[in-house]
Amino acid sequence: MDKEISEQKRIQKALEEAASDLFMEQIEDAAFDLLFMEWPMVEKVSITKKERTKQAIENAAYDLFMKQGFTATSMRQIAERAGLALGGIYNHYGGKEEIFRAIILKRHPYKQILPLVLNAKGRTPEEFFRNAAHTALGELGQRPDFLKLMFIEAVEFNGKHISLIMREILPKVMPVFEELAARRKSLRQIGPVLLIRSFIAMFFSYYLSEMFIQGSALAKLMPKNSFDAFVDIYLHGILKET
Repeated sequence: MDKEISEQKRIQKALEEAASDLFMEQIEDAAFDLLFMEWPMVEKVSITKKERTKQAIENAAYDLFMKQGFTATSMRQIAERAGLALGGIYNHYGGKEEIFRAIILKRHPYKQILPLVLNAKGRTPEEFFRNAAHTALGELGQRPDFLKLMFIEAVEFNGKHISLIMREILPKVMPVFEELAARRKSLRQIGPVLLIRSFIAMFFSYYLSEMFIQGSALAKLMPKNSFDAFVDIYLHGILKET
């Protein structure tokens, strides 16, 4: 019996050693492959580092733009905040405006809002506009910085970068608003382009007026569902139907 137990232990030990040797061989093979892996891995690491540096520059610039505006922010300040030498920024961006352009194209919330608006449900144009408006408002409410970014774009660049965004947005939203404009039963004869513009304008007028009355007696008198009322005025106007 003792001999059988001893033999079993010997076999078990041999198996464990064999498994250990095999495992070590696999580790060595993997290490060898990693050590002598050729250029694709090197290129991937290089690209990742470049993108990480660009992101650090954009984040630093964004924080400064939000705090002190575009004009008051210098490239040197951006470099210091990003932890880079001044010359290092110019390896990635030609200047401050190029950084701002990258920021506004990447951080504009339309990429999140547009699919939600396009998928808004509604059996009638009114239902669609109400659902789309509330969907967009919910997303914009998570981006309190957006309005400030738009002010910088409007005041310091006269809106020239927004045209780049509109080129991407229009082909996607035009079919939806063309379909709405075609439903003449409940809509006035308004073309799809004007419908799009008025829908966008509704949000800016709402947010601007919210900012202007903030902290005032007028703000305290506003109903809780003021946005619903705003949408209702957008859809039906302020005059009674005769």
